[in-house]
Amino acid sequence: MAAALQVLPHLARAPLHPLLWWGSVARLASSMALAEQARQLFDSAVGAVLPGPMLHRALSLDPGGRQLKVRDRSFQLRQNVYLVGFGKAVMGMAAAAEELLGQHLVQGVISIPKGIRAAMERAGKQEMLLKPHSHVQVFEGAEDNLPDRDALRAALAIRQLAEGLTADDLLLVLISGWGTPAAHRDDRYQCHGHPPLVPAASVMA
Repeated sequence: MAAALQVLPHLARAPLHPLLWWGSVARLASSMALAEQARQLFDSAVGAVLPGPMLHRALSLDPGGRQLKVRDRSFQLRQNVYLVGFGKAVMGMAAAAEELLGQHLVQGVISIPKGIRAAMERAGKQEMLLKPHSHVQVFEGAEDNLPDRDALRAALAIRQLAEGLTADDLLLVLISGWGTPAAHRDDRYQCHGHPPLVPAASVMA
């Protein structure tokens, strides 16, 4: 034991062996590469569920811009599209839809949680914001995810728009965060029915 204690100070002062030094550098480089790969995977996953890209995967226009394709269905466009929606991500979805539909979008009403628009503005997420002269009216309410008068006003405005449509109109329904536990799916359909067909195109995120 005494001999070992005498040797330890000499080992501490000895220069680091090149192989040990190179091994440390290699491990550090490997860790950095893994961290970068993890970051790329994270960015890719987030990008895949952004409202704009998700909507464009579900909706498209034919080359002539006269038909709206919703997955495997097509709808004739003649300035007859109306839009309603609700949820945290629905403003970004509505912005992408309005950009896609252009003059064919007549009017829209969306309901978003209070503070979402300001948060997007602070974060510089311009792609998640509607243009200044948008045809989509935005209601903010349900602070802290609790029903309030503002949320009720939004729901009534959505209902009023939907009830005023005819069989020649298209209603695009955008829903964000409509996750429902399996045990309550039957109740959900009893309360809300199936996605509205006026005819309507539904996109859920």
